[in-house]
Amino acid sequence: MWFPMRFVILLVIFITHNNYTESLRILGIFPLAGKSHFYTGEKILKSLVKKGHSVDMLSHFPQKKSIVNYTDISIAGSIEEATNNLEFKEAIKFQPTSMKYFVEEGGNKICDLLSHKEIQLLLSKNKKTYDVIVIEIFLAPCYLAFGRHFDAPVVGVVTCKQLDWLYQPFGNPVNTAYFKSLFSSTSEQMTFIERLKNTLIFNNVVLQTDYYMEHQCYHVEKFFNIKLSSIKELYNDVGVVLFNSHYSINDVKEVVPAFVDIGGIHVNQNQTLSKDVREWLDESVNDCVYISFGSMVRIETLPLVTILEFYEMFRRIAPTRVLMKIAKPHLLPPNLPSNVKTSTWLPQIAVLKHKNVKAFVTHGGLLGTQEAIAWGVPMIGIPIFSDQFSNIDTYVKKNLAVYLDVHKLTAETLTNAVNDILKNPIYQKSMREVSSLFMDRPMSAEDTAVYWVEYVARHGNRLRSPATKLSWWQYYLIDVYGFIIAFILILLWTIKKFIHFSMQAFFMQWNYFKNISKAKKS
Repeated sequence: MWFPMRFVILLVIFITHNNYTESLRILGIFPLAGKSHFYTGEKILKSLVKKGHSVDMLSHFPQKKSIVNYTDISIAGSIEEATNNLEFKEAIKFQPTSMKYFVEEGGNKICDLLSHKEIQLLLSKNKKTYDVIVIEIFLAPCYLAFGRHFDAPVVGVVTCKQLDWLYQPFGNPVNTAYFKSLFSSTSEQMTFIERLKNTLIFNNVVLQTDYYMEHQCYHVEKFFNIKLSSIKELYNDVGVVLFNSHYSINDVKEVVPAFVDIGGIHVNQNQTLSKDVREWLDESVNDCVYISFGSMVRIETLPLVTILEFYEMFRRIAPTRVLMKIAKPHLLPPNLPSNVKTSTWLPQIAVLKHKNVKAFVTHGGLLGTQEAIAWGVPMIGIPIFSDQFSNIDTYVKKNLAVYLDVHKLTAETLTNAVNDILKNPIYQKSMREVSSLFMDRPMSAEDTAVYWVEYVARHGNRLRSPATKLSWWQYYLIDVYGFIIAFILILLWTIKKFIHFSMQAFFMQWNYFKNISKAKKS
């Protein structure tokens, strides 16, 4: 009797406590060689592994320790890695006025990697190998062809808050009177000049990006044997796009159901501080300022005169301490002030969570600023390129940050900014409010991402807007407005002709009777 009863109990426990989900075979594709792009995808794919799914991950960053059901397809070393490898003078080349360099480096060169032996081995697998494919969407839509190759639904991942060139292919409405470009820094209620500037920037970015990405049709035909009339055709295969965005810290805007926010998916990582860093922070009784320009741009490559201005600021804010991430400390000039500690790598979330860290000097990268907001640390923003300007601009308007121009840094402006953040309570108050909004969700970002990947695997591409099936002249109602205008013009012409003939008939009749009257008198 005991054995059957024990079996029944174990069966009940298994049924009631195991949230069963059919295991999916998932391919993740994150071909950019920048860790800031990889982190978001890694978090999504690892979350899927936790749910019992099997993942193959194509990237430049294989795991250091093997994970069950997570298999790396490594293309590390195939292209120069951007991690701690971007000098300041190179970073400032990325400007929205000319997207050619941007698309070439972040798109067309990435498509060249399709010739890599690991990717060719991947392409040789059976057609039905995967149930769903998760692909980063940035400037290399050529990789979306994997969906057609494996006959699998596709989930896109955008690791920044938005991409101007992605809205039209998904039928998402855009009104540049309030819908800001990724590269625009404007007020929430834009003036005429701001609306004009924003409209010009938005359309310039979209037109240039679309034009330069068309070259990728060549890669798709060469490596997938798929002929396209436009590279944008591949967007039709994407069921859902997961954006690293959230309304509380980015602009509120209308989006199609296929656009889902998962901003901050990475902010709850468990990280530990090394003994020396923990002691440094614990002993920072007069507060500590944390400085990092992310995983790409190296602070030590700033102009020497700028670095020396930082040194002077460090001296002025003492006894406040400074913790600074420096990839190559030997490149720093001598005489670093004693209240500064440097490290080649720091667990940023653990640093920001420390109670003595009260200010964060940042370049304005999205992941780092999301971490600062999640853990309530106000910022001094020194943007260098890309979306960093609009990120910091948004935070300044929300009283979460102070902006400094990287080309005009002085010891005085740096000191004033740090003192403002440390001493003005408005920043801490605003940060607490926005942090609460950012973390308050019906479902965690991690669970949201998992749900929508599973949804696309179950249902495929069901959330496409009907706008995607319209030609541009239909979408903008050119034919409708043309018909209305033509109808009005024809109606006006008809009325004019009617009045003309009526008046003509009237005068003819009037002349007729006038002539009769004259004849009778004579």
